[in-house]
Amino acid sequence: MDQRVIDAVTFYHTSRDHQRTKQAGSGAPDMGARGAVTGGAQMDAFADLISDAIVGAGIPADCIFKKSAVELPGYYRPEKKWDLVVVYKGILGAVIELKSQMGPSFGNNFNNRTEEAIGSATDIWVAYREQRFGKTMFRPWLGYLFLLEDCADSSAPVAVREPHFPVDAVFKGASYKKRYEILCQRLVLERVYESSCFLTAQFTDSTISVSEPDHGLSFDHFIDSLTSHMQLLKKQS
Repeated sequence: MDQRVIDAVTFYHTSRDHQRTKQAGSGAPDMGARGAVTGGAQMDAFADLISDAIVGAGIPADCIFKKSAVELPGYYRPEKKWDLVVVYKGILGAVIELKSQMGPSFGNNFNNRTEEAIGSATDIWVAYREQRFGKTMFRPWLGYLFLLEDCADSSAPVAVREPHFPVDAVFKGASYKKRYEILCQRLVLERVYESSCFLTAQFTDSTISVSEPDHGLSFDHFIDSLTSHMQLLKKQS
């Protein structure tokens, strides 16, 4: 595991705790786990890591947008803010979504995360078809990175309900951790995203342990796919 990935997860954890403490101290109504999530910025270290790789592939840093100018037009909605956007010489080169899920509400969030991932990708691909990003045949690289807390609740088997028809057997007895892994695998298999990265992390008082359950969804694999596409973008332009 690259130390920079571990550092990015550590930054995520520290930022999340800081935001939760800040929310609680302010007396704002947005408390608890939601307070940590809505504060934002937790995934900034991942965005910086990815940006460094893009620059290393020959794309200038001023073509990478992370905190501002990240809105892209959609087809079913006017626009959406993405976590990282690359626009090089007027061509949309890459679009990346960075998501995470910490406990305890895994059950309440899995379907929402799934629908969001599929819906956002569907929207942008139709917008691309409709030439909302200009008249170009260059297909943007769409990436999805997901960080999940590895704990008892996310690793325990989850029952499925089948009142009318059977679910896919792969989901029977699968934990939320396994469900997210399957989601990321199938997002790539069906070309919904060009590449996906799935990371899990265990947090204790003194240590942080980061894992990659599927090598095909590793951070290195994700970055290799992205940088190869950025090199094509540079040649295309």
